[in-house]
Amino acid sequence: MKVFKFFEYAYLVVMCFFLYEAYVEWGQEGGRSALYLIFAAVAIFMFFFKRNFRKRYEANNKD
Repeated sequence: MKVFKFFEYAYLVVMCFFLYEAYVEWGQEGGRSALYLIFAAVAIFMFFFKRNFRKRYEANNKD
């Protein structure tokens, strides 16, 4: 179970990285900031999805 929790929070780290990259490239010509923002949104979605999945898995295995 600890591995599942580790990967949940790894998605938050990845989200922070992509938000930082979007910030750095925001004003540059031909920058990829929009792409980084999309990746950050996917990472936060995956965090909540994995957390919900883990909690359901734990609830089913307690019985």
